Parts: sequence; structure tokens; C-alpha cells
Amino acid sequence: MDMENAGPLGDGHLPDPVTAATAVVDARGIVTGWSTSAEQFLGYPSEDVVGRPAAGLLGRNADAPVDFSSADEGWRGTPPLRHRDGHDVEAELRAYASLDREGGTQWLIVATPSQRPYPRRAPHPVEAEATTEEAFAQCHLPVMIYDAELRALRGSAGAVRALGLSERQIRGRRVTDILPPHICTTVEEGMRRVFETGEPELFQVRGRPHPEARGHYWAVTVSPVRNPAGEVRHVQLMALDITELHLARERLALLNDVSTQVGSTLDVTRTAQEMADVAVGRLADFISIDLLDSLLRGFEPRPFDEGSIGLCRVAQQSVLPGVPESLIQPGDVDYYPASSPPIRCLLTGRSSLHRTLDEAVGSWQTADPERAEKVRAFGIHSILVVPLRARGITLGVAVLVRHRRPHPFDEDDLLLAEEIAARAAVAVDNARRFTRERTTALALQRSLLPQHLAAQDAVEVAHRYLPARSQAGLGGDWFDVIPLSGARVALVVGDVVGHGLRASATMGRLRTAVRTLADVDLPPEELLVHLDDLVGHVKTEEGTVAESEPDITTDLIATCLYLVYDPVSRRCTAAAAGHPPPAMVTPDGRADFIELSAGPPLGVGGLPFESVEWEVPRGSLLALYTDGLVEVAEHDIGKGMTLLLQRLERPARSLDAACDDLIQTMLPAQPSDDVALLLARTRSLDSDQVATWDLPSDPAAVADARRKVSQRLTDWGLDQVTFTTELIVSELVTNAIRYGGPPVQLRLIRGAALICEVSDSSSTAPHMRRARMFDEGGRGLMMVAQLTERWGTRHLPGGKSIWAEIGIPKEQR
Repeated sequence: MDMENAGPLGDGHLPDPVTAATAVVDARGIVTGWSTSAEQFLGYPSEDVVGRPAAGLLGRNADAPVDFSSADEGWRGTPPLRHRDGHDVEAELRAYASLDREGGTQWLIVATPSQRPYPRRAPHPVEAEATTEEAFAQCHLPVMIYDAELRALRGSAGAVRALGLSERQIRGRRVTDILPPHICTTVEEGMRRVFETGEPELFQVRGRPHPEARGHYWAVTVSPVRNPAGEVRHVQLMALDITELHLARERLALLNDVSTQVGSTLDVTRTAQEMADVAVGRLADFISIDLLDSLLRGFEPRPFDEGSIGLCRVAQQSVLPGVPESLIQPGDVDYYPASSPPIRCLLTGRSSLHRTLDEAVGSWQTADPERAEKVRAFGIHSILVVPLRARGITLGVAVLVRHRRPHPFDEDDLLLAEEIAARAAVAVDNARRFTRERTTALALQRSLLPQHLAAQDAVEVAHRYLPARSQAGLGGDWFDVIPLSGARVALVVGDVVGHGLRASATMGRLRTAVRTLADVDLPPEELLVHLDDLVGHVKTEEGTVAESEPDITTDLIATCLYLVYDPVSRRCTAAAAGHPPPAMVTPDGRADFIELSAGPPLGVGGLPFESVEWEVPRGSLLALYTDGLVEVAEHDIGKGMTLLLQRLERPARSLDAACDDLIQTMLPAQPSDDVALLLARTRSLDSDQVATWDLPSDPAAVADARRKVSQRLTDWGLDQVTFTTELIVSELVTNAIRYGGPPVQLRLIRGAALICEVSDSSSTAPHMRRARMFDEGGRGLMMVAQLTERWGTRHLPGGKSIWAEIGIPKEQR
């Protein structure tokens, strides 16, 4: 063997006998600790040994695997060890039993070079004892031996270094003479328990071993040292510095809290504040988070030029009450100088670590004297500036400050802050995108809902629409108030199942369809049939698109309640398609639901709808609503409907006040579903506002009809519209007699407008056409259309009715 390159023993000389190598081996025989002296002794670096079997370090001439089972009494032996270059190394080994962090058995192995050349000889007992004592004294791990009075007998080199005292100063002193009180109590109580029970103790302490040292975390093992009779005469205390491990665990815990606590809502401001709340006290003493203003409106930031840039303060937090370090309040705009670290961070997208003595911070303070005064007043000494970036876009900047913690930020703190900011930025960007989609959907939905309800005589109405505040987005709830012929009115509420833009767009289509079908004056049950067909067509269209767009679903379902009220007869007709029934409050204050056949939801197809008709007492209140009002997380729909009746029975100053009361008392602060509410106080037209005449099917009856109408208009004080009304009556009655069938009836209704209705038994509806120059007829309906505000045809069970509305001057209404 080439002895010139043989390692520590290869030069043919024995190493210094005071040089000792130490290692730690667990109960499975795996190396868990490897000192620098061990690396020098055998040539193996720590990464090549830790985690591997200790048996692999034995030399080729070893008689058998090493057994440390007797290490409680202090095992010793002289097995040959294998050097990294392959030759055997003679060594004296001594094993001391102790406990690891989990309470398992482990051994501290102390190896010293043999005092004789190979082949090995049996060491002299006195020589071996001296070597062992030297190895213990020079052990790099903090190891102490205490007697029954808890006074120190011995201390290793590691203990001397950790405590900052010589071994002579340590000997004879108790822990209370050396360490802070809170550490002393824990350590001495542990040693007493070991003397009492004979069982090892494992615990952790935190503190400074001496005033000049930084605070450390220690894993302390106290093990019994027994004499040959098995009595515990001394205890061994071993302390492992686990500060880095503890800090790593704290960082992992902080990142875990960021993942679970930041982004709990899709609100930009709230998300930023959650990041500030988590970081302050655990990483920084003060933090401010500023975002570009466009983010708060849901837009991506645009490129900006260098210079002073205004940022909106969205969140801040401090270990001090009231956040006194801040110059502005959340919601205000802060302008940073062009050369300041936050602006450089925005422009470059890179974070930075600063001390207040740095040139960059110094120039920042010069350009911003007010902020410089804050730095001096609070003793700020360390600053981190970290960008909030998501999808390659810089959204804003976070400034973290230390002034209460004495130790400045280091590179590990910067990496941790970058990780926190990266996770928070993703949550902020998600909230921004949600804000934009929600704003777009809300604008679309509000544009599709009634902006101004048309004037009509049948009911006084109040309404509320409350969009959902959940992450699912807006829903498809809607309502409408549609004036019908004969002073009647249609009240509608509906709900498209689902959330988002698709639900809002579908809601708009259904509302438009309901208005179109209402103009035809279809009965409620027939209207719902046509609406059900429309939903089926929409589902078919979406199913065709879904073949190429897998993200589009075709499970379109909607509900609807359509109600028609006639103020002349004071009767209601209603039909429902899977929608909750309307409630009616009579003038005596009693509230109850109208028993309707719920019917299938729209989109099921092939099933009939049934309508119900009932008389409405004068001055009653009708309540139409969507399920979001009565079905919330706090209770089911049954309890919600009971609560609705209870609230409706309470008197209110006005319909608006009643709407507000229902919204405030029945809904949580953050409703998870849209809510549409429509309250209608019914009116009735008295007999003196309605005139009805049965006319014979004789052309001569036209003149008599004009005379009766003229007289009634004079009685009503409507002489200004007499001429126009006579012309319209003449045309409509003539057409009914000529083209219709008996009986013929004429009715005038005085409300906000004058309504003229002529009905007959024929189901054939007239059509307006353009007459040629020499035609003798065909101009009647054209004239009616020119003289009236609106006109139309309503089909009746026994025929039809042609109606026309004539405007009344304001002073005569």
C-alpha cells in the first residue's frame, strides 16, 4: 500500500493522541451525527456517512459487528475502522448511551487513534482510560455530568464553548448559577426526575446560554449514569442546538398559515390584509401592501414609465396598536419617489434587502423627509421590499420593516418573504379576476333587469334585487312588472339555476320572452308552456355548442311565477313552474301562501302547467320572491317561508320599508344566492270608473254607442278627448258588428289613461294594412294606431277583445 497517500495515518506517524473523533449512532445502527474531527480521522465527509449503517465503517479485519448493548455501563473496544482510501485504522472506541429527540436509544461514539502501530495490541487499561477522558473533555457536543446535588462535575469542550465559561468555572456550580431562571427550572426538574425514576428525560428549552449569545433552541437529553451496582449516582446532560431546525419549522408553519389563511375570500383588499395579518409579529414588525389602482377595478396593470408612481394602500399591520408607523390609511394613494426601492421593485419585479444605512434607503429618506422621520422615530433598522407578482405581472409591492426585533432581516427572511408574497399575489390576482367577472356580470344583469317600472293603475309596487356575495358568482334571478290590456298587470319572478355570466344571459332571454308572450295576452299556464319550449330550444343550442366546447354544460333549469291581477274584477290568476308560491296579506293583517300547483321547472319539457284564480280583497299585499330569500345556510326553506309570513304580518310604514325589513331580517350578511323580491299593494277601480254597454249586432248601434261614450266622458270631465274617443269607438264597434259575431260589448275604463275595449264572439283578430289610394276601406286600424298610445287584441275564452289606450291630459287625471 502506498503509505504516502494513506490519510491521517499514512505517513507512518501516530496522530496526536488528544485528537478525538465523535459520532452518533441510533438504535438501528445508523449514523445520525458526524463531527469534523471524525471527517479528518477517517476521511469521510458528513454527507457520505450520515444516514448509512455504522457497520460500513468497520475494517476488513474486524472480528464481528460492534454490539453497543452494554453501553449503559460505558462500552469500549478496539475494532479496526476503514479509512476512505481503503486501509484499516486502529482506534480506541468508547460508547455512551443517551436518548434521541423522540426518546429512542442512541450512542455517542468517541474514537481516538490507537497508541501502537498495526497490528493492534491490547491497550493498557490506564492508557485507555486516559484517552477516554481526553476524548470526553474534547467532545464538540455540549455534554455535562452532574452529581446527586445537581452540581457540575465535568463539562465537554462543547459545553465550555456554549456556556462561555471554562471547565474550571463550570465545576461545582448548579444550573441556577449559570443559566437564566426559566431554563434552570426546566433542566433541574428534569435531572431530579432522572434521579428519582432512573429513566432518561428529553425536553426542549429556549434562551441565551450567556449574555453575549443569541437566543437558541436546545434539545436537552438527561440520562442516568449507573455504577456497577446499577445505582444512579450521576446524570449526564447533553444539549443539541436545534435553532436552525426550529426556525425552519417556524418558516414552514408560517407558509402553511399563508396557504390556509390568505385568500379565504375573493376580495382584493381582504386578501391583502390577510397577508399583512399573518406576516406581522412572525416575520416583520410592520408591513404595508400597496397595489396598482387598476387592480381594485378588476383590470390588469398597464405598463408605466419610470417616475413617481401612485400606489393604493390596501393593507397594513403593525405589532404596535394603531399602526403608528404608517403615513397614510388604507384606501389612500401613496406616491413613492422615482429612485426609492419600492418603485425600483415595481419596475424590475425583483425584491431587495436593505439596512437603513444603505445608500438606496438614504436617498429615499432624503427625497421623502416625512418618511425619514418615521424611520428615526421608531428605530427602523431593516427593510424588505418584495413585489407581488402573478402570471408574470407585477401587481404591487409589499414593504416589511423591523424595529422591535433586534436582529435584521437576512437572506433566509428574504426568501421567506418572497414565497409569502408569491402565494398572496396569486390569491390577489384571483380576487382581481373574480372582481372583474363579477362587475361585468352585475352590469349585464342590472341592464337586463327593469330600470324603471312602467306606470299602471293596478298595483303599487316596491322591489329589491340583491346579488350573491359568494365565490360562485351572480345568479339568474329576475323580476318584472308588465302592464296588460284592460288596466291589468302581470307580476313575474324567475330564477335560472346556476351562477355566472351564463345564468345572467339566460335570465335576460327569459325575461324578454316573458314580455313578448305577455303582450300577446296569453293566460299564465299557456305562457309557461311557451317559456318551457324556449328553455328546451336553448338547451338544444347549448348541447350543439358543447360538442366542440366541453366546458359548456347543458343542464339548464329555471323556475318562474307568472301572476295577472285585474283591478276591475279584483281577481288574480297565477301559474308556477317549479317556483315558490306567492304570499298574500289581507287588509286585516293575516298572511298566507296561495295554494298553487308547483308545476315542473322550465326545461323539463312535456308536462302541463295549471293556473289558479282567486279574489283579492281590496288593498291586499302580494309578495313574490325567489328561493334565495327563504333558503339560506342558517335554516331550510320551510322555516324560511314561515319566517316570511311572520315578517309580512308586521305593519310597515311603506312598501319600501317592508322590503328593507325582509332583506335585513331574513338574509345573512353575505348571502350565497341571488335574491329577487317584489311587493305589490293591490288597487281596485270602482264602478264609477268603469262603464260597460252591451250593443246589438246592428250598424245602427254605432251612433248610439258614440252618444253614450260622449255622455260618459262629459260626466268624467274628459271633454278634451271626446272627439278622439268617438272616432275610435266608431271604428272598433263597426269592425265588431261587420266582421265579428254577437254579442258585442263596449267598455270604457278611466285610469291613468282612458281604455276603450270592444269585444265580440269571433276569434279572428284584425290586422292593420296599408290601403291603396282608391280603396274605400282598410284605413280604420291605421287611424286607431295614430290616435292612441297603444292598441292590441286580447283573446278571450268566447272570442276576442280589441282595446286601445287614449292619453288623458295631466290636469284631468
